Amino acid sequence: MIQREDRGPIAVLRLAHGKASALDTELLEALDRCLRELDEARPEAVVLTGTGSIFSAGVDLLRVLDGGTGYLAGFLPLLARAVRRLFAFPRPVVAAVNGHAIAGGCILACACDLRIMAAGEGRIGVPELRVGVPFPVAPLEVLRFAVPPQHLQKLAYTGRTYGAAEALEWGLVDEVVAPDRLLERALEAAGQLAAIPGASFELTKAQLRRPTLERIDALHDELEPRVAAQWASPGVQEHLRDYVDRTLRKQG
Repeated sequence: MIQREDRGPIAVLRLAHGKASALDTELLEALDRCLRELDEARPEAVVLTGTGSIFSAGVDLLRVLDGGTGYLAGFLPLLARAVRRLFAFPRPVVAAVNGHAIAGGCILACACDLRIMAAGEGRIGVPELRVGVPFPVAPLEVLRFAVPPQHLQKLAYTGRTYGAAEALEWGLVDEVVAPDRLLERALEAAGQLAAIPGASFELTKAQLRRPTLERIDALHDELEPRVAAQWASPGVQEHLRDYVDRTLRKQG
């Protein structure tokens, strides 16, 4: 589900959950657990990547539709916790975006310190509103932190996805490299960050990210119940079902 490989002092985490590493309760639990373990193990840096041509296709919408309110009651808190933990992870984290990073997959990449994407057919973006669901608090605040403010509303409202070159222009990624150099370059970038004295990096990262973390914590109790109610509402569920019928099941 999540494969870990240590490359010297750098831990490489590979999302490997089905064909698309879609986010469900099992994957989010595994990611949260792995990050807790790494926090104790204290590698000098982390590289987060995916499998094949997909980094992560985002939330498993079929599980949401099949599981209904009961599934969402467990899934949405797990999503919030895992995204927050990744965003707050004290040591350097580099996303090696090997292919499609859609919706929640894009948010995972945005939670990292650097995002390096492979050139090619992969696309990245946040089509949550196109799908019909509101952004949970932590994912939206991570997106607000990561992308240039002049692009935030358009990225969120239009829900477009972008190829690697255009994603670089929009600030969704920091670098684009050839696919066969992706992991090598991500390890190099992680090593460069790890070369900074650890305590200095951690303090600076904490200072940079503290306003966003405080905003997530302050808004969670107020807005997350409204988000959950919308995800479970009949109108949104109908929109989700229509979206799945038009896209995912047709592709299958």
